[in-house]
Amino acid sequence: QVQLEESGGGVVQPGGSLRLSCAASRRPSSFFAMAWYRQAPGKERDLVAALPRGGLATYADSVKGRYTISRDNAKNTLYLQMNSLRPEDTAVYYCNGHYLGVQYWGKGTLVTVSS
Repeated sequence: QVQLEESGGGVVQPGGSLRLSCAASRRPSSFFAMAWYRQAPGKERDLVAALPRGGLATYADSVKGRYTISRDNAKNTLYLQMNSLRPEDTAVYYCNGHYLGVQYWGKGTLVTVSS
């Protein structure tokens, strides 16, 4: 019954901004935690940002100061605001939610940072 669906990916120039959305079948506050991961070609899937239930957001060092994770419980949506994008930010971005001991994943949305 738990479903996650990302949207908002696309092609953006270096220095540009993009906002990703994750539509959830449950309120983000009902998850133990929600997070954004990314996987670049030939790389492992890495944690980008996490938002624990009732807790403080955390960020990977590579995106700290540039990305912001947030949620809108009324809209059942998790967001990732990405600013000052760099070519190395190019990756498939995945929404993740931890609910009742199970990790759920979206299918991913591709972000390409290129001139």
